[in-house]
Amino acid sequence: MERLNDGMPKTRKVRKRTPSPRKAENKKTWWVQIRLFPIWLRIVLVLVLIALAAAAGAMVGYGVIGDGDPQDALKWETWAHIIDVINGMK
Repeated sequence: MERLNDGMPKTRKVRKRTPSPRKAENKKTWWVQIRLFPIWLRIVLVLVLIALAAAAGAMVGYGVIGDGDPQDALKWETWAHIIDVINGMK
């Protein structure tokens, strides 16, 4: 049987039966993916970033917009006072 330059058989019928070495290699490697960070670490990282964004937003809102000390936005007394104002305690 005659072969082409790339080593594949010349007839179509024989070519269909023999898999291409390139296709076999691509099938094995296309779905393999190595995760750099595990899923649990991604979830923890997202939760930490959300908490940091909330703290930064409170500091900007209280310190820059509200003309207060930005570090006071992180104190419990400030939040207790805000909750009391909302509930109409004081």
